[in-house]
Amino acid sequence: MKVLLSCFLYWLLLAAAPAAAQNDLRLPAILGDHAVFQQASDVRIWGWCPSVWTVKIVCSWAKEDTVVASPGRNNAWTAVIKTPGKGGPYTIRIIGDRETRVIRDVLIGEVWLCSGQSNMEYAVKWGVSDAGDALKEPADSQIRWFQPAHASSDYPMDDVPGEWKVCNADVLKDFSAVSFFFGRYIRTQLHTPVGLIGSYWGGTAIQPWTPQEVYQKDTTLARLACRIRPSWAPVAGSVIYNAMIYPLRKYRLAGVIWYQGESNNEEPEDYGRLFTAMIKGWREASQQELPFYYVQIAPWSGYQGLNGALLREQQATALALPNTGMAVTADLVSDVKELHPSAKRQVGERLAGLALRERYGLTGIQPYCPKPVDFAIHGHEMIIRIASIGKLKNRQKEISGFQIAGADKVFYPAHVRMEKNGSLAVSCPNVDRPVAVRYCFTNEGRPGLYDLNGLPLPPFRTDKW
Repeated sequence: MKVLLSCFLYWLLLAAAPAAAQNDLRLPAILGDHAVFQQASDVRIWGWCPSVWTVKIVCSWAKEDTVVASPGRNNAWTAVIKTPGKGGPYTIRIIGDRETRVIRDVLIGEVWLCSGQSNMEYAVKWGVSDAGDALKEPADSQIRWFQPAHASSDYPMDDVPGEWKVCNADVLKDFSAVSFFFGRYIRTQLHTPVGLIGSYWGGTAIQPWTPQEVYQKDTTLARLACRIRPSWAPVAGSVIYNAMIYPLRKYRLAGVIWYQGESNNEEPEDYGRLFTAMIKGWREASQQELPFYYVQIAPWSGYQGLNGALLREQQATALALPNTGMAVTADLVSDVKELHPSAKRQVGERLAGLALRERYGLTGIQPYCPKPVDFAIHGHEMIIRIASIGKLKNRQKEISGFQIAGADKVFYPAHVRMEKNGSLAVSCPNVDRPVAVRYCFTNEGRPGLYDLNGLPLPPFRTDKW
């Protein structure tokens, strides 16, 4: 009886084997139908299969070129394919010893990772006050996005759930407004397919987005990783990176856009060091010097003390890294009591302007805000010299937002006179000998000075008090 039972189980398992084998060749979710791959690049394709197999990759744009990969002892394999210039749709066949996977409707174009917290996650359906007519007919098969599911993990994950979707009115309503307008502007200027990977999570601090290797190299940063108060979103160091960025590290990108910082406002003085370390960590993991363009947080009256102003200042320190750019949006806020401004089109397009100029070399686009270049004290006035496109224009009744202080460090509202050469003469009757000037250096300060390009003079201060 035991012999008969053993034989029965043997044949049952043998019969089931072919069905089980149909799942032996596995690809990560991001290598799926409707994907967009970076054009004219060496692009990695990867997956898992039995280590005794050989994997062959055949792309429909180069059918005669078969790429071969051999899995390691952990069943993981990686291959590199060469993509053509923009175009499609194409197919990619991944052929194993007993299975074949086909990725269909593939486009070749520009791929960007869009990440951060709630102002990046802010969905089109929540209302975009400056959208104009851009959302009346949004369907565009040349714009696709992949939105990883919210996830966290104590350890790096090899995959994250999600699927590529083609832009249409129904799908668009749940996608990031900033990301959509960024991608749309890139597409219209370059006339190329655009893939957007929307890996974001509202309410998250920067520490969970930072690779563990960063903390292992820097004990100060490791201590900062533990200084986040409990929240409804994960707060432990690296746990979101492990689940929502690390699984995407092999995917070839044109660059990254980032909108985050609000959840780090309680200790703003630490943000610059954390932010620059995170950017370096992402670049090392992806083995790319990724262009990284980010948004300076918007004015909001709910921050304590000067925390909002200080955090914006810390964000600007990341500009010391190569291939970075910052979009200023302090002028796009209609209500400083609202943490999530609804003007998202201009945010996305300002980020796109940076990418088009710096990443793609479109010299006809001028994405840079005016900025103070030096200052000098002339009697009771402080003269601020401004670099700008054309002479600054004031959109308010009078120039406001300036403060001036003497050696006592007491700031007073200042009077401002614009000189013929565009410099700003700042003074106050209460300050005989000025030492420092600040402009919109408050939590809710909104600039009113603009250059000919329509970009604002960002908040700044001349002191380091």
